[in-house]
Amino acid sequence: MKAAIVRGVGQAPVYGDFEEPKAGADELLVTVTASALSRLSKTRAQGSHYSSTGVYPLVVGVDGVGKGPDGRRVYFARPRAPFGGMAERTVVAASLCIPLPEKLGDVAAAGLANPGMSCWLALKERARLLPGETVLINGATGSAGRLAAQVARHLGAKKIIVTGRKAPALEALRALGADETLLLTEDGDALEKTFREKFQLGVHVVLDYLWGLSAERLLIAAAKAGNEDISHRYVQVGSLAGPTIPLPSEVLRAIPLQLMGSGLGSVPVNRILSGIGEFFEAAAAKGFAIDLKTAPLSAIAEAWASDTGTPRTVVTVG
Repeated sequence: MKAAIVRGVGQAPVYGDFEEPKAGADELLVTVTASALSRLSKTRAQGSHYSSTGVYPLVVGVDGVGKGPDGRRVYFARPRAPFGGMAERTVVAASLCIPLPEKLGDVAAAGLANPGMSCWLALKERARLLPGETVLINGATGSAGRLAAQVARHLGAKKIIVTGRKAPALEALRALGADETLLLTEDGDALEKTFREKFQLGVHVVLDYLWGLSAERLLIAAAKAGNEDISHRYVQVGSLAGPTIPLPSEVLRAIPLQLMGSGLGSVPVNRILSGIGEFFEAAAAKGFAIDLKTAPLSAIAEAWASDTGTPRTVVTVG
């Protein structure tokens, strides 16, 4: 069968022939129609993600959409290594396949799944967002952040504050539910002052896709704001601005603060799948959307090289 194949650590995928998967006990053979070229798919395939298997050669793709043996459309996650989502067929544990709502197309489902899982689980499972609370999304101009604004509004957030480095992209988020925009700057002191003003008014949940300087200043600002009447939940999701930050110990003592992460390993698999199912139903009903583009499986090398994450690339099969 044809597939997008990575043959070693750090290598880009090539289009070629790969062995046919065979379903074992409690597994499904899925005929793939679409799989997103997500950051997770890329870093796992290249061996730089903490959940990488280290088994090569392998097929790219941590999830996707396709048809099961009975012809029903399903979303699937975590194909059995070395198989992946970007192939004509893959093999997946039956428990990791979810029926798709009729109103949600294959490309849309494949493109929305990873960022949807990210923000849905972060807001519902980790932060346990309550209706009427204020959410600050740090790094909201990418696909995941844009979707997070829509999901936060759907889940009942009263106010949504978004941050980013590009003013036009930030302003566009107002149409998706954002109430306030904050332009990130390189001036850490000015950034901290702005964040402190927001925390003094009340921020319940921070959804952080960046880490780095802005996260450091966010946490310090929360502590200096001294708003002891609010339980602050800081959920770390991505690290696009840097993998580490200095964290003064006073930050953890000054206010009621829960500092947590959301990702593979932080939520049990059964709840991840349940959350994705809930997200798909909401996406079909509410019309959640992010910018998507498609590329055929045969063009995986070009798609991989040109991918920037926005718009999100969905690889189509067949």
